[in-house]
Amino acid sequence: MRGLAVASPLPPAAAAARRWTRASSSARETGSQCWKYDLSQDRSLGGSLRIGQSQGCLHKHHSTNLLRPAAAAISVEQDEVNTYLPKGDMWSVHKFGGTCMGTPQRIQSVADIVLGDSSERKLVIVSAMSKVTDMMYNLVHKAQSRDDSYMIALEEIFEKHMAAAKDLLDGEDLARFLSQLHSDVSNLRAMLSAIYIAGHATESFSDFVVGHGELWSAQMLSYAIKKSGAPCSWMDTREVLVVKPSGSNQVDPDYLESEKRLQKWFSRQPAEIIVATGFIASTAENIPTTLKRDGSDFSAAIIGSLVRARQVTIWTDVDGVFSADPRKVSEAVILSTLSYQEAWEMSYFGANVLHPRTIIPVMKDNIPIVIRNMFNISAPGTMICRQPANDNGDLDACVKSFATIDNLALVNVEGTGMAGVPGTSSAIFSAVKDVGANVIMISQASSEHSICFAVPEKEVAAVSAALHVKFREALAAGRLSKVEVIKGCSILAAVGLRMASTPGVSAMLFDALAKANINVRAIAQGCSEYNITVVLKQEDCVRALRAAHSRFFLSTTTLAVGIIGPGLIGGTLLNQLKDQAAVLKENMNIDLRVIGITGSSTMLLSDTGIDLTQWKELLRKEAEPADLANFVRHMSDNHVFPNKVLVDCTADTSIASHYYDWLKKGIHVITPNKKANSGPLDRYLKLRTLQRASYTHYFYEATVGAGLPIISTLRGLLETGDKILRIEGIFSGTLSYIFNNFEGTRTFSDVVAEAKEAGYTEPDPRDDLSGTDVARKVIILARESGLRLELSDIPVKSLVPEALASCSSADEFMQKLPSFDQDWAKQRSEAEAAGEVLRYVGVVDAVNQKGQVELRRYKRDHPFAQLSGSDNIIAFTTSRYKEQPLIVRGPGAGAEVTAGGVFCDILRLASSLGAPS
Repeated sequence: MRGLAVASPLPPAAAAARRWTRASSSARETGSQCWKYDLSQDRSLGGSLRIGQSQGCLHKHHSTNLLRPAAAAISVEQDEVNTYLPKGDMWSVHKFGGTCMGTPQRIQSVADIVLGDSSERKLVIVSAMSKVTDMMYNLVHKAQSRDDSYMIALEEIFEKHMAAAKDLLDGEDLARFLSQLHSDVSNLRAMLSAIYIAGHATESFSDFVVGHGELWSAQMLSYAIKKSGAPCSWMDTREVLVVKPSGSNQVDPDYLESEKRLQKWFSRQPAEIIVATGFIASTAENIPTTLKRDGSDFSAAIIGSLVRARQVTIWTDVDGVFSADPRKVSEAVILSTLSYQEAWEMSYFGANVLHPRTIIPVMKDNIPIVIRNMFNISAPGTMICRQPANDNGDLDACVKSFATIDNLALVNVEGTGMAGVPGTSSAIFSAVKDVGANVIMISQASSEHSICFAVPEKEVAAVSAALHVKFREALAAGRLSKVEVIKGCSILAAVGLRMASTPGVSAMLFDALAKANINVRAIAQGCSEYNITVVLKQEDCVRALRAAHSRFFLSTTTLAVGIIGPGLIGGTLLNQLKDQAAVLKENMNIDLRVIGITGSSTMLLSDTGIDLTQWKELLRKEAEPADLANFVRHMSDNHVFPNKVLVDCTADTSIASHYYDWLKKGIHVITPNKKANSGPLDRYLKLRTLQRASYTHYFYEATVGAGLPIISTLRGLLETGDKILRIEGIFSGTLSYIFNNFEGTRTFSDVVAEAKEAGYTEPDPRDDLSGTDVARKVIILARESGLRLELSDIPVKSLVPEALASCSSADEFMQKLPSFDQDWAKQRSEAEAAGEVLRYVGVVDAVNQKGQVELRRYKRDHPFAQLSGSDNIIAFTTSRYKEQPLIVRGPGAGAEVTAGGVFCDILRLASSLGAPS
């Protein structure tokens, strides 16, 4: 009978244990423990293979020995226990992953860290060198695929470890390791050759091959530690850790048997420092196996539990556990502590914390796990432990972290025939199980009318087909209305131990999502409340993650700002933002980032924020051609910040026409531009309806009174139930200045020229004197008061003489204006004779549902006659303020106050998004 015998660990497959028998006496006579695998019982191989434990090596049946085994073999002898295995706080366990063991220099750094630990006893678990496990799996794949290049790949692995050893070790230690390495590689070459011939590798053969990476890294580290003079032994954990398969590519530790074997191992090799292999173990039948992918963390936790260690430290390449994926949330922070349950939940939802099962062994013995960065030893890391009671009720602190899972599909099974019918859920998930799909989340309406669940998108086609087959009759009869598949979904999970005892957590989460304009498809929360899970569109996932993280974990409210129109008002606003940004961030936790500035010809874009100390220079040197569509796309596609606002500082009608589309995209809008709110009524109503129906905000305080709180005062009156009777005011700072100074012997044309020179008027003063700007403010207030009026419904008394309306230029108008000074002087004289003054006012008559703009006369003791400079004044006559109108007065013109009004709206938006008010 054909066969091979290998001097290596015992039978490599639990399921195939019945095929293993003791080898012939010729093998045993050499002092070996040999096992023969009956290949005749394995159709995939077709021959026999025997594996032996001795000073011999891989050899053909009845042939001489060739190689030494890859590692110390598993002991099954009943040795007398001579040395007691101590347990307790004297032990500290360290685990170093492949990245930490990636180069000779890093292995030496690991040795230094271990030697620097002051614990009485240390147990060090190591993974294979970086990428080696993948390379070993690739070896097996190539061999069973009969790809001859497996020999070259094996040679590369050999060269990698030989070079590392030569760089790290010297003298006898180097010679010993290289001798063992040569022996192991020769043994692997023969094993892979057998796999190549058979065209198949059993799981145990594969595990045996792959486990060599850990064997070699453990030996190198142990020699590196010995170089310093510290006593150190290395442990092949296949001799100690015993596990049993539990299905679904998982294993469960046998703690009792593992403890016995560890005691036996320690009795033979007692040492203060033990370097052990991670990832690999054996079954109760002494068959080599692994703890599956990423199992080295699990190894460390199991061994930590066996020795009742004081602490298990997992060394990696990050400073600890983040509050969210730092690649998606730049503001994510390192958590100082996590509870076992929180770490478990985070692992389930894909956070890069630990192997999901690592928590189980340490949790039962209350052993803390610390995640630390080998490349930044000064960082304290994150401690995972049994969380102490904390009754501070802090909403921000009760949610520890956020995690996401992408590429999911939501399956919705719906129908009135499901309600009250036992076994429906069982039938649904039985069908899902039959196709081997993994259910990530389940949500069911209390009416039992529908059940929805999330599965990986790659599995949803099979799930849908199985459900349609399972419920074919119910669908045909109408008991089930549909089996619906919604692709392109993601899960966002908020994780925190104290969510169960803290009211308002769910409300805060959904409020943050709503304010970021995120639609939630499904919700799930267990009664333990360790996590709240929501399903949403995958395209919204990063924005949702940032919005939720910002609302809960960070107290900072971040706003990405786009400025349209960096002219007089826009430029002044940018300078105000520059001067105040640091104060707002420090005192109010508001982080304002201007990520775009666009004018009519050029624009400046940034993903994270423009340096406002040099925005003018950057706009001149680094700008690109202006394109409003690209500018808005830059804002909406930015996933760094969940909250975005466009600030329109122009007076452009075409730009105002885009507000509706911007709000639909979830971008907030702030503007002093009056064109949108005073334009066609149907467009205004459509805009306000959208704004009220969504969590996207539209603020326009500066459209009426620059920096004066006119709109907010009017809204406050209406929202508290007051009834507007009349609004009357001097709404134009320009015309206020003109008539406040049109007194004594001064001519009207001189005052207008002075106002123009001082910058109070538009370049063409007719734009102010026409009264159109006042009419727009009147129509805005009328609509805010509930009147449905068009701009054309407002009669306007223009101050521009009809004869001058057709002047071709502002200069021509100013030259001809003095010819009308006598008419103006006459009106002033008549008013003064009656003890009155001239004022240009706008009126909203809410009772008669009309408005008007005209020049009126007021007694000298009237509030409107008491103004100075360019002050505005507005009087609200309401049901509550009927006898004595509510007066709002102050500067109503100028870039500083208008920009200040816009700035106030930005802060009002930040407050509505969660910033402290």
